[in-house]
Amino acid sequence: MHRTVWIVIVAVSLALTALNAVPTRAQVTIEDRLVVITPVARTVADPTVAAFTEFARRQFGTAVRVTVVSAGTPVAYGRIREWGGRPEADVFWGGEPALFDDLADRKLLVAHEVPEAVLRDIPATIGTPKPIRLKDPKGFWVGCCLTPYGLIWHPRLMRRLGVETIRDWDDLLDCRLKGQVAQCTPDRSSSNHASYEVMLQMLGWQKGWEWSQRLGANTGMFVARSRDVPTVVAKGEFAVGYAVPAYMAFEDVLGGHDLKYVTPTAGFVTPEPLAVLAGSRSLRAARAFIQFALSDEGQRVMMSRGQFGIAPKYRLEGPAGSPVERMAEFAGARSFFDKPVRNVYDDDVAEKRYSEVNEVFRKLILERHKDLQKLHCP
Repeated sequence: MHRTVWIVIVAVSLALTALNAVPTRAQVTIEDRLVVITPVARTVADPTVAAFTEFARRQFGTAVRVTVVSAGTPVAYGRIREWGGRPEADVFWGGEPALFDDLADRKLLVAHEVPEAVLRDIPATIGTPKPIRLKDPKGFWVGCCLTPYGLIWHPRLMRRLGVETIRDWDDLLDCRLKGQVAQCTPDRSSSNHASYEVMLQMLGWQKGWEWSQRLGANTGMFVARSRDVPTVVAKGEFAVGYAVPAYMAFEDVLGGHDLKYVTPTAGFVTPEPLAVLAGSRSLRAARAFIQFALSDEGQRVMMSRGQFGIAPKYRLEGPAGSPVERMAEFAGARSFFDKPVRNVYDDDVAEKRYSEVNEVFRKLILERHKDLQKLHCP
């Protein structure tokens, strides 16, 4: 056979082999619909979803229609259990890892299948003496960003009350703040639930509930959801907000309100888990969404809205006056990997008594709210 002809045959054969080995964009497809149920505020969820739809168009040639269902973590968790493997959503995003572990144990989650090369960048844990897991070793959920749950206050209103600042948990018990604390309830807010668990695990069951009742006495309102706490404080309706995700308060700062923030001693930091629901009708789109959230592009979007990166390589750094620079100043940190994080929150303990904490809170604090106000700081 002529040498030139032989070379052409070999070249064509190699090209055909390559085409069969590497899927083209047309061969790799995802579904054109996706439903995400999440407690994450729309100020983060919406930009992330918008960036994902553009990514899906570029990467897969698919116009994905994404629906975001906003629900507090406990509410979303309850719905997923009620769906029993026939979910009306595809992705569960955000909140306490303990609830995701429980859903995995109930076989209501499936593996996310994030590539190992991506997972290697995310540390297994953060914090001591109780490590906070940033990813599930069994592969059912993975954190996408770090959100500290802290305390916020309205400086002008605080000065009017004669209180200069909030530094730690016990500052909330100052009698001058009676009726001035806004918070959600733990059965409607994972940030609230986790923060009460911190106090119960740090102080012990009895002393923890004694502290919680004193906070209840200073509470002027139990709002419907976590996002409402910084809103009512920003408006000057209340002086202090309890168990506030930092990025939610930051949105009010971007809106022109004067708020201050602190992460108190052992304040909980959630990795905002992402998981695919068992029975999802858009399995490939759900997994693609999670992988996008962990990409450089996804991380940049979330950090621009006040979230902290899930891996050490991501830091809140940007031009002077940019949102990421303002968030770093507001929260007093650029990354939660820069210095040791103290954590007392035990996932296993929290998971086993999740419902019990909600029930005790209802009986000891919510139902006795007026009595507590008379009892403490009369």
